[in-house]
Amino acid sequence: MKLKILLFTILVTFLTVFQAFAQRTIIHAGTLIDGTSENALSEVSIIIEGNTITAIEDGYVNGNRDDRVIDLRSKTVMPGLIDLHVHLESETNPQKYLEEFTFNEADFAMRSTAFAKRTLMAGFTTVRELGGSGVNISLRNAINQGFVDGPRVITVGKSIATTGGHADPTNGWKNTLMGAPGPEDGVINGIAQAREGVRQRYKEGSDHIKITATGGVLSVAKSGDAPQFFEDELDAIVRTAKEYGMHVAAHAHGAEGMKRAVEAGVLTIEHGTHMTEEVMDLMIENGTYYVPTISAGKWVAEKAKVEGYYPALVVPKALEIGPKIQNTFERAYKHGVKIAFGTDAGVFPHGLNGREFGYMTEVGMPAMEAIKSATTVAATVLGMQDQIGTIKVGKMADIIATDKNPLEDISTMESVSFVMKDGKIYKQ
Repeated sequence: MKLKILLFTILVTFLTVFQAFAQRTIIHAGTLIDGTSENALSEVSIIIEGNTITAIEDGYVNGNRDDRVIDLRSKTVMPGLIDLHVHLESETNPQKYLEEFTFNEADFAMRSTAFAKRTLMAGFTTVRELGGSGVNISLRNAINQGFVDGPRVITVGKSIATTGGHADPTNGWKNTLMGAPGPEDGVINGIAQAREGVRQRYKEGSDHIKITATGGVLSVAKSGDAPQFFEDELDAIVRTAKEYGMHVAAHAHGAEGMKRAVEAGVLTIEHGTHMTEEVMDLMIENGTYYVPTISAGKWVAEKAKVEGYYPALVVPKALEIGPKIQNTFERAYKHGVKIAFGTDAGVFPHGLNGREFGYMTEVGMPAMEAIKSATTVAATVLGMQDQIGTIKVGKMADIIATDKNPLEDISTMESVSFVMKDGKIYKQ
């Protein structure tokens, strides 16, 4: 009798699991931006099995009894968005510069889970995390293992800087605390340490590499745009990264630092504030992408006017560099530089990433191109174009929807109403 009960239980469990696996999801999309077509499509059904898109059919397909049908006939449906520049460990606030002294690693980790969920709810199903303490690697793993709701995270772990450079974690500290951080801390000097810094990031589990090729705005250091690596150091970083199957993203505001980074073979230039036509031509020649982060520029320029929001050394840099990024984007786009979407979220509040679309379109980029920069193009930068970035048979079911058609009203990208990542619905 006990054996029969056991066999019956196993059978019921098997049938339940099989039914769940076999269940299809059918999305009825009133308007579809698929990431490849030049124009939006109308009245389309997207059929999903498990986490994969298995069919796309014209009209509204009638489901079977066991199918789950999602009615998005009044919405605009598109691929899950990709932000190539976020910092999920922290978020802007007037006390941020004290947090490294008052927070434990667990404090950063706990907050990062909230920032990750907020990002996912904003429609960003994949992000490239461009530098933190290393907590971002654990966050990526927790999301992948299903313990935390968040976007698919591709992370660089810690950024790599030179001594006193933009990502030197001890900038602005008093001498007794400053010490001499090295490759383990993301600080390198010379060719040997450049290689060691990349290998350390690989050892820790980073997916890619980020360098701070010039000074930056928010670091407590004087220069906002001076070059901070010699050519041989950059060559060593890029070559070593390629050996490990990693690409290199380069934070850069000044033209000379950008030029050196592009010539060394970095894949993306982040911010690019003082980009010249010479640099633009080099980027086109080398196939380098530009990730503008206009949202961050606008935020720091605004907050620099608030007394006490940033340290005194940061304020003039924010006022000088922040307002220029949108204009640089306009010039680079019209010059023919490849544009990939990225916001620098964390410098401004997480979840507001969608504002970037408005900033891009108001200086001349068509809405469809802006959306593709955050889908098709961004997926290509990550080398994941066969998995994400378009709504196509065989791709992962990363799908979002907006109430309005963004080709008519781009502001709707700031209020995503439906989010599916990897076949699972997170927002409806």
